[in-house]
Amino acid sequence: MIIPRTIRRFKERREFRDSPYAHLFEPYKGDEVVSLDCETTSLDVKKGEILSIGAVRIRGRRVITSERLDIKLKPPASLTGESIKIHKIRASDLADGIELDEALEQVLAFVGNRPILGYYVNYDIRMLDKYIRPRYGFGLPNKAIELSHVYHDIIKWKTVGGDVDLRFDTISKKLDIPIIQRHTALGDAITVALMYVRLKFGAPLAE
Repeated sequence: MIIPRTIRRFKERREFRDSPYAHLFEPYKGDEVVSLDCETTSLDVKKGEILSIGAVRIRGRRVITSERLDIKLKPPASLTGESIKIHKIRASDLADGIELDEALEQVLAFVGNRPILGYYVNYDIRMLDKYIRPRYGFGLPNKAIELSHVYHDIIKWKTVGGDVDLRFDTISKKLDIPIIQRHTALGDAITVALMYVRLKFGAPLAE
């Protein structure tokens, strides 16, 4: 039986209220958002393995690039020629990669209970939960913000007829935001953060 995320989150908050991770389940009351991206070997959550994780914090209209995650993992066995065509990451690029357990600890510490922003953010959350849940007994309880939904809800009022093009490159072009190191986790996380700030506040500020 599939348990709805809201019910599962409530159940896990109660179960982990006396654990070192209790703060992750508390409602977030600050003004920060974490833009997060994972590069993986497959777009299928069941088959994919994480190669790299990038994240950056947004504070108001500022993208705080000095507070970021840029994690490379040890190359998995599923890193084949076919998967390299998708993400352009070779085994040699991951020579200094860290173990998955260390990466997950860094992610939990960096994100905390802040909302998680991303492009197809539910995919990234599901990929992380695939490894977090067996190790910790819970999944990421954070609020998820989907960039394409934010863009759609704002742009649809300016579009007469037809569908809104929600492709990554199109959104970037429409918002006049340069794509930073496309198909790298950190580059995509920063680009998404800049697009989000442009949509919400106008011209973004990076620091």
